[in-house]
Amino acid sequence: MLKNKHIVLGVTGGIAAYKIPLLVREFRKAGADVRVVMSEAACEFVTPLTLSTLSNNEVIVGTFPKTLANVLDAKTWHIKLGQWADVMLVAPATANILAKLANGLSDDAVSTLALAVRCPLVISPTMDLDMWQHAATQKNVTVLQEMGYVVIPPDDGELASGLVGPGRLPEIGNIVDAVAAVLSTARRDLVGKKIVVTAGPTYEPIDPVRFIGNRSSGKTGFALANAAAQRGAQVTLITGRTHLPTPKFVKRIDVETASQMYQAVMKYQRSADAIIMAAAVADYTPAYVSSKKIKKESSREVALSIELITTKDILREVSLKNKKSVLVGFALETDHAVTNAKKKLKEKKLDFIVLNQAGKEGSGFDSDTNIVTIIARNGKIEKLKKMMKYSVAQEILNRVSKLLK
Repeated sequence: MLKNKHIVLGVTGGIAAYKIPLLVREFRKAGADVRVVMSEAACEFVTPLTLSTLSNNEVIVGTFPKTLANVLDAKTWHIKLGQWADVMLVAPATANILAKLANGLSDDAVSTLALAVRCPLVISPTMDLDMWQHAATQKNVTVLQEMGYVVIPPDDGELASGLVGPGRLPEIGNIVDAVAAVLSTARRDLVGKKIVVTAGPTYEPIDPVRFIGNRSSGKTGFALANAAAQRGAQVTLITGRTHLPTPKFVKRIDVETASQMYQAVMKYQRSADAIIMAAAVADYTPAYVSSKKIKKESSREVALSIELITTKDILREVSLKNKKSVLVGFALETDHAVTNAKKKLKEKKLDFIVLNQAGKEGSGFDSDTNIVTIIARNGKIEKLKKMMKYSVAQEILNRVSKLLK
């Protein structure tokens, strides 16, 4: 998988940087072309000359490399290198670079390039035990995973400080294998295809303060949009309220209610090659919405009745009006899961349906992982192992891509 591939290696200022020459050598032995970008701090642990010699390419240090004589080149190197790369690996990735990438900062060569690349980005965090386990670091790792970056967990063992625990750079061979695995799924098979993805919950208002909603985080839909864009698709993401950042190269449409989502989907489904309905759309909405906050009338326990009416079934409406697009639905079930999912698949004339079960460890709402079963129109059932939602998204898109050929 590495032969003739373009690998950008971002090196930051951790003690494990002394091992990076071995990593460059292994990439080169596998037939890859390697370009190295370093932060100034990384130069305290390994020299640019060493990495330049081993990679057989110029090493860039600093946002404005002094070695580039042409001023225009000095300003645009990150754009050119970002378009050249098949994959970018940041190793070792310090707590500092994790925080920068999670928050979109770009004040050194590595963080600047990371914002410019269009290829998959792999991160190998390496730091001391307490730094790795700090809540801020773990939050940043979660944010990066939600953005679609691949994080290679650090190895356990003795650290430079003398502490023992997670924080070591993984074995060189394991890093090479991880990058190869990412490249094996880094496809551009959706170039030119238009894909609509729905994500997140809908909020159905009761009054100006309260609403009926659900626990959907939108993570699966955003992972799908991100992965589809990376594979070359023109992606429109229609989402309910969520804290998640918009994936790169994705057109985002924000909605709140089931009615608003219906209108948006009906507008964008017309030109779509594929429609993936991952949103958790409310089945019911209040028949009457108070224009003022509903006051509590008594200190006693009093039953409050809210009349509900059904919302439009967006998935059914799309299946009736759109016969040309690949149509994918989702089913979240608590009991008789496969039976209920098959029924939904048939009734709404889907190409396939993605089933997950609430309450299962490692799946369900607001989890970074999921355990899904994919049921095809022909009845084929595939139970996938627990994996990150980004990986689940890739599995779904693999099947969409086949149907689009």
